[in-house]
Amino acid sequence: MAAPIAPLVPLVVPPAYALIATDLDGTLLRGDDTLSDRSRDALADAVAAGAQHLVVTGRPAPRVRPLLDDLGCRGLAVCGQGAQLYDAGEDRMVWSVTLDRELAETALGKIEAEVGEVYAAVDQDGVDGLTLIEPGYRMPHPLLPAVRVDRRDDLWTEPISKVLLRHPWLSDDELAAAARQAVGSLAAVTMSGPGTVELQPCGINKATGLALAAERLGLAPSGTIAFGDMPNDIPMFHWAARGVAMANAHDDLKAVADEVTLSNEEDGIAVVLERLFG
Repeated sequence: MAAPIAPLVPLVVPPAYALIATDLDGTLLRGDDTLSDRSRDALADAVAAGAQHLVVTGRPAPRVRPLLDDLGCRGLAVCGQGAQLYDAGEDRMVWSVTLDRELAETALGKIEAEVGEVYAAVDQDGVDGLTLIEPGYRMPHPLLPAVRVDRRDDLWTEPISKVLLRHPWLSDDELAAAARQAVGSLAAVTMSGPGTVELQPCGINKATGLALAAERLGLAPSGTIAFGDMPNDIPMFHWAARGVAMANAHDDLKAVADEVTLSNEEDGIAVVLERLFG
């Protein structure tokens, strides 16, 4: 008598990458803060194939919440350049690190001693934290809400996650280089977009936030692909198995990327995800 034939067990093929980490501004979002249907569909197909999508952004959690709702994200998001791990489903901060306000004031003084007057803003900590801007500071992203204060001292009334800087005539690269030289170990200096040079706690960057989120999700760098456009994405690219820069990315990020895709306006992320998960 022939032995019974064992039932076929469906072969489960793991996704090309288990974790897709995307920056928002200049990367996943178009210039008008919207997500194209093509990008939305590509992300949905990747998630259906078994991958997880994680937003990793310089925006603080309160400025990300509406976008996460639009994306249908109900889990973790890395915000504030890695200083915040936010749970969108529960609308709570899982983990956060603040920038010491006295150190921030001292750092600003050292920068101004080198380059003259700068204009500053801060992102307050917490799920309801405000973005405060001092006189003279102009928001680089006009769609993001901010509260103008009368004087710089008013920036320090509540715990903050970072300081944003602008200079009347120095370029972002020039301001970032001068700030790094001036502040030393008082704070970390990052550049996350046009007109966006920032001070944040030392040792905190997108990679530290991404690593913490991945650990909670049970995922590893070897299964992660990351997308970005600015120098603040460099640590994330170093951490992930593959880093993909947008065509509109800063040259410093392109230099460390494994691949350069089309721009954020041309659905660059979708092009890569369709190739990997299509």
